[in-house]
Amino acid sequence: MSPRMLGGLALADFRDRVRRPAYAVTLLAAVGLGYLAVPQPGSHWVILQVGDFRGTYNSAYVGVATALAAALWLPLAGFYVVRNALARDERSGVGRLLAATPLRTTGYFAGKLLSNVLVLASMLGVLAVTALVMQLARGESYTVDPLALLMPFVLVALPLMIVTAAAALLFESIPVLRGGVGNVVWFFVWMVLVLGGQRPHAPLGGIGIHGAVATMRDDLIAQHGALSGEFSLGFTYLEQPLRTFVWHGFTPEREFVLSRVAVVLAAAALALLPALWFGRFDPARGGARGAKAGRVAQPVPGHPAPGPALPDAPTPAPAPVPVPTTPLPPPTLTTTPSTTGTGYHRLLHGELRILLQGVAWWWWTGAALISLVGFCVPTSGIGRVVLPLAWIWPVLIWSRLGTQRHENGVQALLGSYPAARRRALAEWTAGLVLTAAVGCVPLLRLAMAGEWQGVASWVAGALFIPSLALALGSLSRTHRLFQALYLPLWYSVFNGLSFLDYMGATRPEGQPAALSPVLVTALAALLLAGVLAVAGPLRRAPAVS
Repeated sequence: MSPRMLGGLALADFRDRVRRPAYAVTLLAAVGLGYLAVPQPGSHWVILQVGDFRGTYNSAYVGVATALAAALWLPLAGFYVVRNALARDERSGVGRLLAATPLRTTGYFAGKLLSNVLVLASMLGVLAVTALVMQLARGESYTVDPLALLMPFVLVALPLMIVTAAAALLFESIPVLRGGVGNVVWFFVWMVLVLGGQRPHAPLGGIGIHGAVATMRDDLIAQHGALSGEFSLGFTYLEQPLRTFVWHGFTPEREFVLSRVAVVLAAAALALLPALWFGRFDPARGGARGAKAGRVAQPVPGHPAPGPALPDAPTPAPAPVPVPTTPLPPPTLTTTPSTTGTGYHRLLHGELRILLQGVAWWWWTGAALISLVGFCVPTSGIGRVVLPLAWIWPVLIWSRLGTQRHENGVQALLGSYPAARRRALAEWTAGLVLTAAVGCVPLLRLAMAGEWQGVASWVAGALFIPSLALALGSLSRTHRLFQALYLPLWYSVFNGLSFLDYMGATRPEGQPAALSPVLVTALAALLLAGVLAVAGPLRRAPAVS
């Protein structure tokens, strides 16, 4: 495959993506990340610190701080942004056209990898511009060094973006990881990649922070004589603002540059690996999916098999037979008297069936085991362990809220439904029923122990989860956004971040939660009201008789 053809394939795919509204939202999120990476000089929130110090906001420090923020968060968010490359070709039919061309499978995956890299690199470009703006806005240094500012993006963040782009292709080409399971698996892969990549002896240099950290420590010791504390990367709240030191940047060594090149080559090999088994959307090579796509109609017993008509032996048309007709009265529209409760009950039952359709037996087994554990552990472990486990297990089902009508192509049919708000409310209620069902044992144990503060947090969390899922699903029309946001939120709560604790998991026994249940309930109501506001008018459909 020629470089020109490869570039054309990647550029066409990239242009198709940047036309979508989700791409603009992604770039806005990148700007927000750049803003958080360089907080106000007196802020109590930091993303990068060395002991009790931070660097003065010059080009070198702002560039490395923003690039490390990108290395920390963009592999997680970027994966969910670019992981629909193969699925989009399959839905649009472009893949079937490519299967009939002489394009090699390796060339196809190389083009998709390059397209993914262009999407993620554009996010890095926005971050680099944001870093320049933030350096000038903070006002601690107005001297701009383009090399010091951009080098961390090229050597630290860009190789990780290539790894993310390659992993998205690999996950899409493996049937087990193609759907929501792959999204959950990538969250834990990301944690291993980020946390393990910060170790001094991580393979291939990890995420590439050690050279910069070593020179920061040397400059800090030279200016202040001692270093108290360790290097920290991540959003951290401090009681006192950090003191500053001047960091002049670092000169990458030859081994560091070679390790970054090795990361890029390993990612390219990972992206081309699926070419060994990928069928290129060919029904003859696509396994079960291809067999389904290429399946032909089977003859019904007792009837001849269908076949093409023979043009040289036309069948004469039968003579028309006169049939007596009787005029029919015109149809009338009448409203069938029914109670609202009965109609809503049937609608809720239908939404529950849709939401739980296709749930495998092992999921129900896991939910039952979590409930069984809830009866066995002490009361102190109910809110801290059992409830978080119960409220992460249905994450793939919650992510269906607000998305199934778009992903299954039935939005045009439901668009004529005259009670859109009623249907949206029933969909939210179905999610609430699921949330309450999987968390009923922790609620029962908390009530039996008289932990009414825990019960209040449970109620707030049960209202918040389906509201968040329905709002994000209706906004993005894809299940990936909820999975990408809920998994880090849940993990933060599970690790004791109390100011995000929407379920009361970090609440000391007998005390209220740090995040007020009233505030969580108000946020849930706001999210649900936003969904209902855009869903349509609330009215009952007339019955036809």
